[in-house]
Amino acid sequence: MTVEGTTEIATAELNRAASSTMEVLRRVRAEQMAAPTPCASWDVHALINHFVGSARWGAVLVAGKDEEPAVDYAAGDYVAAYEESIRIVGAAFTAEGALERVVRMGQGDFPGAAVLGFVTADQFAHGWDLARAIGQPTALDPELAEVLLAQARLHVTDAMRGPDGVALFGPEQSAPAGAGPADRLAAFLGRSV
Repeated sequence: MTVEGTTEIATAELNRAASSTMEVLRRVRAEQMAAPTPCASWDVHALINHFVGSARWGAVLVAGKDEEPAVDYAAGDYVAAYEESIRIVGAAFTAEGALERVVRMGQGDFPGAAVLGFVTADQFAHGWDLARAIGQPTALDPELAEVLLAQARLHVTDAMRGPDGVALFGPEQSAPAGAGPADRLAAFLGRSV
């Protein structure tokens, strides 16, 4: 497969994850902004701010640019802010050489393709968190959830797990019998399902 073909597949997964999360984001009501989320250290407002900003963070990393100043993306038109973030991150990862570029992160050095995978999983998982927080169905894009779960099983190590707000992921949880792919992914990433 060509690099171009790989880029198209990888960014298609990112776009699917963002679309899934956008469907949930459009349902958030103002009175839900202070509601708790599966991420114990964040309410809905903080969760939205995080995933809108983390898409931009991925773009900054892969482009090798300086970190952007902190912005509260959930304070205004968070749907428009998320649309813009997804455009920015999509452009960054489709730039020539982006998937091959080595990116330094706190956990080590990774090729841009791995960073794209992290960003994709982050966007999807936080869409699940948001759906759970606002009482919406969590059966998000089952096919993509299966792909992301398989990838997570390969890349999420015990060293990445720990307390909420400290580690990237919580300890793996058990998903109930018959749980769908998105719920199983959430449980693997440390969410109570």
